[in-house]
Amino acid sequence: MVYKNFRLICILRVLFLGATFYLFFYLLTRTTLYAMSFITGVIIFYEIYSLIHYVERTNRDLTRFLDAIKYEDFSQTFIGAGFGSSFNDLKAAFNAVLTKFQQTRAEKEEHFRYLQTVVQHVGVGLITFQPNGDVELINNAAKRLLKVVRLKNINELGKFSKQLVDTLLKMQPGEKKLVKIQDVNEFLQLAIYSTEFILRENKYTLVSLQNIQSELEEKEMEAWQNLIRVLTHEIMNSVTPISSLASTVNEILTTNSDEKDKFCEETIDDVRGAVQTIEKRTKGLLHFVESYRKLTRIPRPNFDIFPVSSLFDRVEQLMKTQIGENGVNFETHVDPESLELTADAEMVEQVLINLVLNSIDALKYRHDGKIRLISKMDDRGRVIIQVIDNGIGIEEDVLEKIFIPFFTTKEHGSGIGLSLSKQIMRLHRGTITLQSKRGSETVFTLRF
Repeated sequence: MVYKNFRLICILRVLFLGATFYLFFYLLTRTTLYAMSFITGVIIFYEIYSLIHYVERTNRDLTRFLDAIKYEDFSQTFIGAGFGSSFNDLKAAFNAVLTKFQQTRAEKEEHFRYLQTVVQHVGVGLITFQPNGDVELINNAAKRLLKVVRLKNINELGKFSKQLVDTLLKMQPGEKKLVKIQDVNEFLQLAIYSTEFILRENKYTLVSLQNIQSELEEKEMEAWQNLIRVLTHEIMNSVTPISSLASTVNEILTTNSDEKDKFCEETIDDVRGAVQTIEKRTKGLLHFVESYRKLTRIPRPNFDIFPVSSLFDRVEQLMKTQIGENGVNFETHVDPESLELTADAEMVEQVLINLVLNSIDALKYRHDGKIRLISKMDDRGRVIIQVIDNGIGIEEDVLEKIFIPFFTTKEHGSGIGLSLSKQIMRLHRGTITLQSKRGSETVFTLRF
């Protein structure tokens, strides 16, 4: 029977309490044994207290169980022997729950140690801190990078770099920064990325730090080499004929001066032609330098929200004449039709015009030329715009050079259109990429 032992003991205690009550009243009313009556009364109070204490034992066990959970003291055990099967099941349930909590806490500690190991051994510096600068976590990579053994507050990095402290405390979630630090023996370029999260109602900032100085130096040297190669080629193409013609003119003048003869008409024509050529090449060189200056004077974008379809309509209207003269089939497609873009409309329009002009030039030898402007969302939810043509395509060895300033495959090209386009996309925190299949298709993708 359920509660068999518990009920039996309760019944016996109640019966014994009733008998004691009867004895108390009997002694009090039928005899003059007042001392015995007092002792019986004390026994009654003890029996009442003992009965209540016995009945409330389950409540005490429940309280002890809840306190064990509250304070994460899972060393408690509960024994239900002597109270019946129901109480045994209750105590067993208590023990099972506490055992499960023990297992869960052990698993959490294992996961925590695992994550700690990963964080401490990852090659990128990681720091987690509160809004007041108190540091919760700093891994070994960050310690090596910042040359600290321990870090309690971000402001302690002021001795290393005041600019770094200001940047870390003022960075917004998702923001990227590049901080230059002149250390005693080296120069650091720290790429910093910030994110924010809330844990136990407390706000934390997580930043990653990575020294990209060597990578920047390598890319900078590569960029300088490419630029010098193009500049040297362009300048030599202009200076060589200028030098040759100047030498020819000097020879003509020297010869005629020695002979003390007047210039004949043929000599004057030679001199005039040489000077005109020098002037033409000089203007070409000045135009080249002016094109170079354009690359350094791109204004900051004026961001606005506008429909992509309206951007495509303006580009089509502006390019209508060139498209018609070259017999090119021009198509636009926006998915969805209501797709909007946050950018500088005029600057993006200029990029698309440059790309469409390149496509028209690539289609001049095709009778079925087609250009498509497509806009949609990529897999990461970002807006992309693609300019696709079925022109002659681009050689593989040219693909990696196509965005270098002044590099061009056109007979009369300046080589700055795609460079300007790339810089404009960088100012929009976006990218421009190129894919091309020789003799089949070329795709320029703008990703915002």
